[in-house]
Amino acid sequence: MWCWMLLLTGFGLAVAGGTVTITYLNLVPAGLSWWEFAILIRSRVECYFFPFGILMILTAISLMKD
Repeated sequence: MWCWMLLLTGFGLAVAGGTVTITYLNLVPAGLSWWEFAILIRSRVECYFFPFGILMILTAISLMKD
């Protein structure tokens, strides 16, 4: 049961972080360079939800295999 909760929480975090990151991609056509975009992504906490969510998903899947 805990593995499923970890999986669903990770999925929610990955979706939220991915959505925010894609939303910030709209700033690139508005004149933001790729380097400035990378700095912006590193400075926003909500963009870290995506890799943390993916890590939680992978952990839950690996725990379910055992």
